[in-house]
Amino acid sequence: MGLLDSLGGSLRNVAAAAAPALIAEALKQTNLGNLQGVVNQLQQGGLGAQVQSWLGNGANLPVTAEQLRAALGEERVQQLAAKFGVPADQVLKLLADHLPATVDKASPNGKLSA
Repeated sequence: MGLLDSLGGSLRNVAAAAAPALIAEALKQTNLGNLQGVVNQLQQGGLGAQVQSWLGNGANLPVTAEQLRAALGEERVQQLAAKFGVPADQVLKLLADHLPATVDKASPNGKLSA
């Protein structure tokens, strides 16, 4: 493995570690408010099974960018994209990649602590 491969892997690890804080901060600046707000919206938007898996013990069910778009609505997606300063498709991919683990870590006893 070359130096650039190592550097790339390190940057991905840093980005993954920072994702929960970035997500939480961006949510504070939208009408969702926080992780509880996004969890509520996703449950109302038909993603109850996924959300329940993130809150409970065991494996986290995945979620796709399109499922998030449908559950959150275009207005909220655009708000989040603006807060992150990236296109909507990128913010949806970020959320799809990191939201399950973020909610899981914030809910050690099955309820969100944040």
